[in-house]
Amino acid sequence: MNSPTSTATMAPPAVHLIDVHKTYPGAEPVHAVRGVSLALPTGSFTAVMGPSGSGKSTLLSCAAGLDTPTSGRILVGDREIGSLSSDALTRFRREHVGFVFQSYNLIGHLTVIDNIRLPMVLARREPDPGWLAELVAAVGLTGLEDRRPGELSGGQAQRVAIARALLPRPTVVLADEPTGALDSRTGTQVLEVLRETARRLGQTVVVVTHDPRVAAAADRVLFLADGRLVDQLDQPTVEQITARMIALGR
Repeated sequence: MNSPTSTATMAPPAVHLIDVHKTYPGAEPVHAVRGVSLALPTGSFTAVMGPSGSGKSTLLSCAAGLDTPTSGRILVGDREIGSLSSDALTRFRREHVGFVFQSYNLIGHLTVIDNIRLPMVLARREPDPGWLAELVAAVGLTGLEDRRPGELSGGQAQRVAIARALLPRPTVVLADEPTGALDSRTGTQVLEVLRETARRLGQTVVVVTHDPRVAAAADRVLFLADGRLVDQLDQPTVEQITARMIALGR
């Protein structure tokens, strides 16, 4: 199929994958990603779906530079991340790639505000106080800045993770099942925070999800099966997404 591109904007891609393959060696090699090419426009909100084992999380990890593809090229902004050394890639990810995990990955002894600031502390950069305050307010954490993760609900903890990912103003924010550990109501609220905050900031977001309701919030849904990009929907409805997933044998 053709590489996904935006009909709403001619901005250069925030993320560009070119014939990406990922194979895990073994007695029976696992071909997790097979020849995926796609271009995600700046400011777009994309969902990635597919049956279990279709390669969704592997694709996201490769795009984030957390895993190395067996072959192919990955560009984030104008940088080909496969050409970077390990140290340079780590620095690049801190500044240009925000990642939101299902398990939040917050540091238990740090306060909410210090968890949000962590990527910039590691990068030895001082966040703009005005931007930090705006972001805290945007994700609904005002008044909770001094709490620790153990004092937060799941929805609040995921909001901290979203703010942490957005703070460095990265080129792209990648989220792996960001609402998977939350109840339906809280998950909907957290998704709305991610979508609206990112949209207001012109941020590029990619979400891996199994939930058609989450995917329906995206501008575009990409469908994977057996490691291949097999279909896409623009401005989809929950019903359209559900039908495609059934056809793919979810």
